[in-house]
Amino acid sequence: MVDYSKWANIEISDDEDETHPNIDTPSLFRWRHDARLQRMADQKVAIEEHKKKASEHSKKLSVASRQLADAEKSGCGDVETLRQALKDLEKEAEVLKEESKELDSKEKKAPWNVDTISKDGFAKTIINKGAPKQLEEGLTDEEREEQMKKFVKAHEKDLKHYGMLRRHDDSRVFLKSHSHLVCEYTANYLVVWCINLQMEQKTELMAHVAHQVICMQYILELAKQLEYDPRACLDAFFTKIQVAEPEYKAAFNDELAQFKERIKKRAAEKYDDLLKEAQEEERQQRLGPGGLDPVEVFESLPDELKTCFETQDVPLLQETIAKMDEDEVRYHMKRAVDSGLWIPDAKAAKNDSKNEAEATETT
Repeated sequence: MVDYSKWANIEISDDEDETHPNIDTPSLFRWRHDARLQRMADQKVAIEEHKKKASEHSKKLSVASRQLADAEKSGCGDVETLRQALKDLEKEAEVLKEESKELDSKEKKAPWNVDTISKDGFAKTIINKGAPKQLEEGLTDEEREEQMKKFVKAHEKDLKHYGMLRRHDDSRVFLKSHSHLVCEYTANYLVVWCINLQMEQKTELMAHVAHQVICMQYILELAKQLEYDPRACLDAFFTKIQVAEPEYKAAFNDELAQFKERIKKRAAEKYDDLLKEAQEEERQQRLGPGGLDPVEVFESLPDELKTCFETQDVPLLQETIAKMDEDEVRYHMKRAVDSGLWIPDAKAAKNDSKNEAEATETT
């Protein structure tokens, strides 16, 4: 005999509901359907979070057991404290076990509906058409960089448009109509943009774009946890962030704050690197014929020689040299020549430069 009891607890499909004639029936059905999908997504997220929590607790329990065993065996350490800590963890394990039973019971008792009754239990959401390319494993750094450049070149206008959006609803609509942007390349591009904005001292604008970065990263992380295509998680994320509990929003804001701090730190480091590069380039350009930096050489000179070079007083220089130790004079003057601070035969050098310029003009 066929058991029909499993069909008793089914949510009737939307088109079988009766509504008041003054009610906009299609809108009502759509709202009900969206709410049901959100409940299902929330339930799946709750289960995944519980599994993660249980797994982490199991590791803590294992470590505590090992520490207690080692302490009892060696006689070192506070055995009573370790034993009490293990008991506390075991109590928490019992609580987690009860929570797991409640989640399983709730999942089993959930009514079937049009979205689950005809769905293969082993299927998962996959969107094949125009799927955005992710950072594929096996590619070299050069190949990944090349893919990133192609993506940015093709979609930079849309990337910046998304980065400038403010409302969650606007972001949801835009990403659903530009689904190719829901990928790691978008997050990477926006991170670089944030660093550049901070380097330009546009901190407020950087903070705004940073919010969009965290939204994208949350979507990608949710997709990874659920093993879904990221584009299938847009509604789930934006609905959750808009109606989220205080703890969820607090976690989101904390992640955003930490990200902005990392951006500020990275921008400062990059600015310092660019400044050092510019200083080194300037230094290379002013090196003398012997490869020495005239600025560094000048700073190393005795004060009396500095005065001579600053005033460009040759008689004073000759007088000063005459009073100094011969080896010291030889050392400093050689460095002055190698750095270009002192040209032994200035007139000859000037004539050579003049002749070279005339030859160039003639040519």
